[in-house]
Amino acid sequence: MVPFAGTLGIEMLSSAPAEVRGRVAWAESLCTVGGVRNGGVLMALADNTGALCAFLNLPEGSGGTTTIESKTNFLRAVRDGHATAISRPLHVGSRFVIVETDVRDDTERLVARVTQTQAVL
Repeated sequence: MVPFAGTLGIEMLSSAPAEVRGRVAWAESLCTVGGVRNGGVLMALADNTGALCAFLNLPEGSGGTTTIESKTNFLRAVRDGHATAISRPLHVGSRFVIVETDVRDDTERLVARVTQTQAVL
């Protein structure tokens, strides 16, 4: 696991080329004013699951991947429980892998949607 992901408490639940799942538990230290989960934590969760999804879809012989673009739409706040990220590849090519990640709360409500482009190294 990426050290930063460990610092945030991100837990990977499953990983396969078709789908990667990870989650992070609510903690006061990861919140903004009013006990709302910080958006940067949700973005980091999506970035880590998305990057693993891209890595699992790399063409044979490639040297790795790196995020070159990431767009997040926040749809609602997370005030308790877990935020769970589900990352799936949208496009797998020889130069880029595009991944879409849905972040959901414990009641399965969509909290955020993240689309990221990963360069194939």
